[in-house]
Amino acid sequence: MTYSLLTEMQDFIACDLQQYTLIEIKGEDAEKFLQGQLTCDVSQLAEGASTLTAHCDPKGKVTSLFRLIRTEAQCFYLLIKKNLLPTALEQLKKYAVFSKVSFTELDWHIIGLAGQKIINACDEVPAKIRLHLNSQQPRMILLHPTPLDITPNAAHPAWDLLDIQDGIPMLSTETQGEFIPQALNLQSLEDAISFQKGCYIGQEIVARAKYRGANKRAMFTFVAHSQDIPELRSEIEIQLETNWRKTGSIINVANFEGTLWLQVVLNNQIEEGSQFRLSEQTELTPFALPYQLA
Repeated sequence: MTYSLLTEMQDFIACDLQQYTLIEIKGEDAEKFLQGQLTCDVSQLAEGASTLTAHCDPKGKVTSLFRLIRTEAQCFYLLIKKNLLPTALEQLKKYAVFSKVSFTELDWHIIGLAGQKIINACDEVPAKIRLHLNSQQPRMILLHPTPLDITPNAAHPAWDLLDIQDGIPMLSTETQGEFIPQALNLQSLEDAISFQKGCYIGQEIVARAKYRGANKRAMFTFVAHSQDIPELRSEIEIQLETNWRKTGSIINVANFEGTLWLQVVLNNQIEEGSQFRLSEQTELTPFALPYQLA
């Protein structure tokens, strides 16, 4: 069975991204502070640009995953899932006690657009921040302090489905502190990880995973015709000769009109042609990532 990208079926998608919130980080030490915390090279992020990035614990495990936006030399915004916010802010503020930097949660309107037709149609809509995403499907995020003049026509889970199809990992409260960045494919996405910058929290572990081949896991996408909605952190099964063995960890789920989409962290040395299933009744089909794993 062939499964299509959402924007191949609809090219006029507007989602009210109520699952996200926006944090302003500013102050004379903002760049220096973030440079010593995040996996990306903050000093190389241009004004008006954004990138996915992660904040890790000292063991190199991702505790928060978000989009970092730079609007001025010392003014940044974090676009982050609301359910990740408490832990993310707690961890960032813990290291900010000696830095001149402030954190402010903003109640802005956040709209996601998908499909070239709607992006073109909304070209003149005024928004304080406009983000063109570097993804295989045409996507844009508009952020503004007051309501935008756009009427949503899709529920916010549609945006999560777009992320799954575009190979963009999503962290949840269930998976915070579980994976190093490379297990979530962040080394292959935008400028999410810099291996040339100086130290940051967890940097030694992340670098070792790259240069010593310590990382043995990667994130893969699977799809099936099913009404199932499995629990996060549950396992799928792989066929080994005549038997099936549980493997992997489901980190994200979307069920769209009877089609189940999964993001699963697995061993990154899977043999080509391996067979997977969620259960005896539900076979899983691998869905190609839109990038090469580095």
